[in-house]
Amino acid sequence: MDSTTLDVDGSVMEGGGQILRVSAALSCITGTAIKISKIRAGRTTPGLRPQHLCGLQLLRDICAGSLDGAIIGSTEITLAPGKITSGNHLADPQTAGSVGLLLQASLPCALFTDASTQLCLKGGTNADMAPQIDYTVKVFKPTLEKFGIHFDCDIRMRGYYPKGGGEVLVTVNPIKQLSPITMTERGTITKIYGRAFVAGVLPYKLAKDMSTAAVRTIRREIKDLYINIPSLQEKDQACGNGNGIIIIAESSTGCVFAGSSLGKKGVYADKVGIEAAEMLLRNLRHNGCVDEFLQDQLIIFMALANGTSRIRTGPITLHTQTAIHVAEQLTQAKFTISQSDDDQTNKPTFIIECQGAGLSNPNL
Repeated sequence: MDSTTLDVDGSVMEGGGQILRVSAALSCITGTAIKISKIRAGRTTPGLRPQHLCGLQLLRDICAGSLDGAIIGSTEITLAPGKITSGNHLADPQTAGSVGLLLQASLPCALFTDASTQLCLKGGTNADMAPQIDYTVKVFKPTLEKFGIHFDCDIRMRGYYPKGGGEVLVTVNPIKQLSPITMTERGTITKIYGRAFVAGVLPYKLAKDMSTAAVRTIRREIKDLYINIPSLQEKDQACGNGNGIIIIAESSTGCVFAGSSLGKKGVYADKVGIEAAEMLLRNLRHNGCVDEFLQDQLIIFMALANGTSRIRTGPITLHTQTAIHVAEQLTQAKFTISQSDDDQTNKPTFIIECQGAGLSNPNL
């Protein structure tokens, strides 16, 4: 192994796929070769699963690098990046592995190409334990625009567990340098909306029940806003059977939050709606500017930005702590976290501040 290869312990902190995604993306961008060991060591099925392998192969292709040890079940890989180039790339784990997580891994690298890049991502668009594609489009994307990042998502086909079969075409525009962001004032919640869906053979009534239960739950705390959660039956543009709901809240200062839930066999539809509503409400009570799921996804972009970024959040998640750990290992970025009690809610909020590494795109 080359002496300049950086060792990354895949078992620390969150100890899952996130360490892979963040470290491999930053490896490609910084040109630093990495060896990741003890991959997903604490999981019931340790090592690479199909979606992790597919994400690593996608990154290898974007940066014309070499990837060793990348097979299903492997607990150690080495990635030696080459030059990041634009082009058309396909990632298909042939499972219901999350399209949103494939995008999390590949988007940062695609920003450092010389021209527009197309990513054809296949798998599960609405998968458990991962951001639904609707979250990516409605929450993640508008927040990234504050860094100067622009990408488009064309949802060609939705795919659900266990079949997958979804397809999203993502077009990413390169950027010379990311701008820092400041998100410390939430303002007031001005809009709540969403979508409740059924696909395949599942009855339309499930979508209506999810929506009705969600609206009823939110109404108990937020009485003065119109809540619009239409019920949708997905037909031609869905592969397999599935049901779920996502509810989005927007604030007067441009902050976006979401709560979501997917149906499971034996779980009543109204329970799915209530779970999504309670998730949203939980993330609105602390008066932070990002929800618990966006928090960690912003860390890599704050680390890359040129200048000081500041975001106000609720309780710091383990995923966020892990992303900060990896970002500081692979870049010159420096993070600090400070607590500030919120006068309105009497709940603690936290300021994540980052002096970004200010990496420039050498291809532009």
